[in-house]
Amino acid sequence: MPLFEICVDSVAGMRAAIEAGAARVELCAALLEGGITPSIGMVGQAVAAASGRIKVHVIIRPRGGDFLYDRDEFATMRRDLAAAKEAGADGVVIGLLDADGRVDEERSGELIAAARPLSVTFHRAFDVARDPDLSLDAVIRLGVDRLLTSGQAPSVLEGAPVIRRLIDRAAGRLMVMPGGDITARNAARIAAETGASEFHFAAFAPAASAMRWRNETIFMGGALRPPEYDRAATTASAVRAVMTAFAAS
Repeated sequence: MPLFEICVDSVAGMRAAIEAGAARVELCAALLEGGITPSIGMVGQAVAAASGRIKVHVIIRPRGGDFLYDRDEFATMRRDLAAAKEAGADGVVIGLLDADGRVDEERSGELIAAARPLSVTFHRAFDVARDPDLSLDAVIRLGVDRLLTSGQAPSVLEGAPVIRRLIDRAAGRLMVMPGGDITARNAARIAAETGASEFHFAAFAPAASAMRWRNETIFMGGALRPPEYDRAATTASAVRAVMTAFAAS
């Protein structure tokens, strides 16, 4: 039976993942930016609500955009990692590159050392690295527990051949975990084509705002903004649908 990690941006989403029977969550904020570090309050509440029923892994990413971080951003990552560890997280999710698109082994190694004994995942910064094979070798040298990747493609389905090659190249030295546009419609094919045993996905359904009074002329974000009263929420039924599709593979 595959192991499932659900990408969530709320404690409610984590509770839905528990209800669906997932093994782990990646806790993020700002999923429209690909996920950034959630508040320490959210981390603490998620750990408390998990009550040992599910593993809580926290992304350590100070902003959206690329994965080349300046001195202050790296210092922020160290502080956020220490705070997540202190709050009781089971693992952290990191990813750093240098300006030439190589894995930043020196600073990644510093974060990994600070994180232990927590579990460490290297995230999809890998997917914009220069060379997948050399980058995999670097991540293996770092000694992380798993690599999250779409196979350097826009989706796991498109990157499946590369993911299978990475799994073969890793030869059990780390877990290669596909993630990126996995749905109930493509799950069985992805399982067959990658041969992976862990999978990472988000599963959302529309969630109506509970607000009775609404001022729909005001927006809190920039020009590219979702409507203020429309939300997408992780639901147990949406998570379960994808998990069931994998079981049918």
